[in-house]
Amino acid sequence: MKNFKKFLTLGLTLAMFAGCLTGCQNNSTAPAEDETATNKYADTITMIWAPNESAEDYDVAREEFSKLIEQATGKKVEHQLTTDYAVAIEAMASGKAQICFNGAESYVQAHEKNNAVLPLFVNSGESGTLEDAIYYSFLAVEEENAKDYADGDSYSIDNIEGKKMSFVSNSSTSGFKVPTTSIINHFADKNLTTDSLINAGEFFSEVMFGGSHQGSAFNLMSGKADVAAFCDTEIRPYADCTEGEENTVGAVYTIKDNATAPFDQVQGEKFTVIACTPVLNGPFFYNADTLSPEDVKAIQDLFTSDEVTNNPKIFIPEGSEDVGLFEKEGDAKFVLVEDEWFDPIREMGK
Repeated sequence: MKNFKKFLTLGLTLAMFAGCLTGCQNNSTAPAEDETATNKYADTITMIWAPNESAEDYDVAREEFSKLIEQATGKKVEHQLTTDYAVAIEAMASGKAQICFNGAESYVQAHEKNNAVLPLFVNSGESGTLEDAIYYSFLAVEEENAKDYADGDSYSIDNIEGKKMSFVSNSSTSGFKVPTTSIINHFADKNLTTDSLINAGEFFSEVMFGGSHQGSAFNLMSGKADVAAFCDTEIRPYADCTEGEENTVGAVYTIKDNATAPFDQVQGEKFTVIACTPVLNGPFFYNADTLSPEDVKAIQDLFTSDEVTNNPKIFIPEGSEDVGLFEKEGDAKFVLVEDEWFDPIREMGK
């Protein structure tokens, strides 16, 4: 697949990707319970959400997740919404929150702070397995300016130097880690570093962070940024692919006429994808110091069951007008995953 050739340029070779997959289909097991500290586990489960999924559009989906976790554990679930990736990461590492859904980079950072932070499950690809459990990182420009990045019949990032750039957050996988690694590799002769990409005037004339994928995309569509990094899944509720093939270089997306805030201000505007890179799906993850092994198993058993796989509020059916976190594509479902599956993310930029 053409996009996976780009994946190779990031140092995430298919061999590494496949190697991680071979040992990852086994059930994830929670650490053994410390019998001397059985009262350390939270009576109320706090589920913290990254800025992207804290948007009002996901209210119904968030509530469905909490209902299911309450069903599995018999415990009350509270939501904590955020506007900052770092808040979610720190809450998980400290154990103030027990469960989080976030990108792989945020999970890796939380695990590095506390190795009791472990993956709970991850959404599969259309195959129902980890083999295609990916989404896509975009570098995009406004459609009217796409000609400035043309490269024959396609597009390239050759001309992004000196532009105004928007990232999501430095804890974002597809909105920062992947695109910065891609840019550094593409401009290898310039000996760029992550710092040189975020310091205005060194490579980009101006650098901004949207705080969420929606925020980064809006920076582009509102004219604040010339180039923006964001992912396909978070923009999907607000934009349709109207030219070309989804998740490919050259695809043109149009903001929907009924798009909600902040995109209600730019309805009908278009952007063109000039770089597109596959990214490992982000996990739901938990803190084993504050979520008991019994609760972990109960949650995993329920969320990997047919009951949840066929739940239309969790996996939104094709053609539905509802907004959810996941679309029901093929045999998509939740599958268990080990920490090592995220090693390719750890390797990026080394």
